[in-house]
Amino acid sequence: EVQLVESGGGLVQAGGSLRLSCAASGFTFDDYVVGWFRQAPGKEREGVSCISNTYGTTYVPDSVKGRFTISTDNAKSTVYLQMDSLKPEDTAVYYCAAQRWVVSGCAMVLMNEYHYWGQGTQVTVSS
Repeated sequence: EVQLVESGGGLVQAGGSLRLSCAASGFTFDDYVVGWFRQAPGKEREGVSCISNTYGTTYVPDSVKGRFTISTDNAKSTVYLQMDSLKPEDTAVYYCAAQRWVVSGCAMVLMNEYHYWGQGTQVTVSS
């Protein structure tokens, strides 16, 4: 059974940093694309990063470019999201998701194509 367990969320002041972790089990990690998404109350869920583990290619949208970095530790089957220079508008529940799909560019994988999702971790940025 595929399972994703997220951790690392919490309360941080504006300008601070957090590193989120997503530990995966039940599948061959190298064959998957992994994405990070966030959802604030009253807003649609949006992607904030993704990585193709096969090729090591990543994508970060303009909304968080230069502040968020995605990385993986394949030996630990874990994906990380390093968040720096956090802003109050970054406050949301952050989710990791995975899909078995070997692609060179993870941005082509749509949100509704991710089959496996974590439970989410709350990130709150105070001003």
